[in-house]
Amino acid sequence: MGFRFPVVANALLVAMLAGSGLTAFGQSVASATGATQSPLSVQPLEAMPYSPSLDLSDLDRSVDPCEDFYKFSCGGWQKNNPIPADQATWSVYGKLANENQQFLWGILRDLAVAKDRTPVQQKIGDYFAACMDTGAIDRLGFDPLKPGLARVDALDTRPKLIAAVAWIHHELPGTYFFGSGTEQDSVNSSVMIAAVGAGGLGLPDRDYYLKTDEKSVQIRQQYVAYIVKLMGMIGEPDTQAKADADGILRIETALAKASLRRVDRRDPHKVYHKITVAELRGLDPAINWPAYFAVQGAPGLTSLNVSQPEFMKAVEAELTTEPPEALRAYLRFHLATAEASSLAAPFQQAQFDFYSTALRGIPAMPPRWKTCTRQVDRSLGEALGQEFVRRTFSASMKAETQHVTEQIETAMGQEIAGLDWMSPETKKEALRKLHAIRNKIGYPDMWRDYSALEIKPNDHFGNVTRAARFEDAREWHKLGKPVDRNEWGMTPPTVNAYFSPQMNDINFPAGVLQPPLYDAKMDDAPNYGNTGATIGHELTHAFDDEGRQFDAQGNLRDWWTAADAKGFEERINCVRDQYAGYVIVDDIHINSKLTSGEDVADIGGTLLAYIAWKKQTEGQSLASRDDFTPDQRFFVGMAQWACENQRPENLRVNALTNPHSPGFARINGVVTNMPEFQKAFSCKAGQAMVKEKVCKVW
Repeated sequence: MGFRFPVVANALLVAMLAGSGLTAFGQSVASATGATQSPLSVQPLEAMPYSPSLDLSDLDRSVDPCEDFYKFSCGGWQKNNPIPADQATWSVYGKLANENQQFLWGILRDLAVAKDRTPVQQKIGDYFAACMDTGAIDRLGFDPLKPGLARVDALDTRPKLIAAVAWIHHELPGTYFFGSGTEQDSVNSSVMIAAVGAGGLGLPDRDYYLKTDEKSVQIRQQYVAYIVKLMGMIGEPDTQAKADADGILRIETALAKASLRRVDRRDPHKVYHKITVAELRGLDPAINWPAYFAVQGAPGLTSLNVSQPEFMKAVEAELTTEPPEALRAYLRFHLATAEASSLAAPFQQAQFDFYSTALRGIPAMPPRWKTCTRQVDRSLGEALGQEFVRRTFSASMKAETQHVTEQIETAMGQEIAGLDWMSPETKKEALRKLHAIRNKIGYPDMWRDYSALEIKPNDHFGNVTRAARFEDAREWHKLGKPVDRNEWGMTPPTVNAYFSPQMNDINFPAGVLQPPLYDAKMDDAPNYGNTGATIGHELTHAFDDEGRQFDAQGNLRDWWTAADAKGFEERINCVRDQYAGYVIVDDIHINSKLTSGEDVADIGGTLLAYIAWKKQTEGQSLASRDDFTPDQRFFVGMAQWACENQRPENLRVNALTNPHSPGFARINGVVTNMPEFQKAFSCKAGQAMVKEKVCKVW
């Protein structure tokens, strides 16, 4: 799944922590200054103050655009937009996400106290109200955690510990040893199958456990200190907490060593191993797998995908050789860290201090209203999305986006047909796939039904728990059923977009189709440069190094001739070689094997948007505006979506975990491969934005 931009601001870390057993950011009462602020009144986002799509104050005219186009386009923005204290990064996407959050806050604040509410409004209003009641949350301390801890403490033998994995995965939040769930079958995308994969780590990536540089060692020390602190907060003596922390790090390091690298996980063949349940017992015989799946809601399961078989062998080794007290400590910690954000302020603060401050350099917690708005969006996203869409997303906006998307798809078809390196046989398959792509714009055709989920206005911890179990049950209920191709992977207010290779669809939530990213009041040039390039980006993901391995039905199938596959690799290696030369921070270069899918999508998507814009304005007499020609306005509009500032700590995390290149590379890397840009700005050979060898895949 390729995103145009990583989930913005702290939401990116929330997504990352979800894979580490953490469900949300912490927030202390002392820093919940949002309680004294006033949200924006509930009005259409079009009426809110915003920067125009082409903001001349964002420019740095002291920079030659042919030497550093990103700095020319974004230097003023970077100077005028310091990173807020509660953010790891600040960007154009982040600012829009913040505006959307303020808008949602106004909706939720009103619904929390409204008397006449629909059932959907009741759920999101009461969830928000309970989350904002920090006094009630603090009075409970960690009492809500005690029943779960007591159940873990009762696992006093190895057989009990191993048998408990089934109910722990079913009933407790967090990630324990491995993950399980349902997914589309990679070779038959029309059905949902069960899956087991790597998990159980508290740090963002396997390399955090294995790298020996000074910074990595320091982060591990800070992680151990966090474990010790959290274990002490749930009642362990300091000596015991330190011993437990050592055991937890030992277990997680063993799991990390057996985990695939992120680059390898981008290869769909390396994470697809469909086997029988009996064969899974051969990998990990300690667990009674039929009983395990019965507890999850899948009795009688016969086959599944095991994404990382070697990892499951490591799970077997840990379950059968680690001292039971270390395994029990591991379970206690992962339960506590998963629930910390729903407990009293000290737990929230401890979690924030490590995951946000130590890892990403964020000095201050977000105001409480932000935390609670994000939690409602995460737990009841399509319920909240209904309220957002009703107020912000018009039928005309949906129609306009559909029109631009169709233009860009037409441009893609023309580009494929004209490729001189691809055979007619492969072109035929590529065009079949292109024409099968579904465009999902704004919001789902049918909203998710939350009627079975109970939400109370005075039970924050219970709401979080019930929402998590509701979602878990919903996912397992898909098993063996036809894939719902109308389902979305993002909520409507999200400021992002994505392509799904197995669904073979591109998805643009209403949240990303707002000013300043798309502005109906602006001329076509910056709109096509910005939103048009986003659409082209997602479309190009269908044919990047990962997406190209799936066919028109979303099945993992090789539809390329050997010569064409070789030609593709030669061209994408040109992109990889270029981006590997960019430095992210310190002496850390872009891992271009990790980012190549996004880099190719940036380059291809911008070219497609340019072609579509030219077609849209064909025959028109376009005048210069604000001292820029129409072509220059297209490229400046394209560049200004990526204006950003990032903390050094966040850049280091992204270098290991983020498949997107940093903003400067996403702009300069694109325009150096576009003769259209060089012509627009009269760039000369030898200037930094002019490459002797242009990289072009699509």
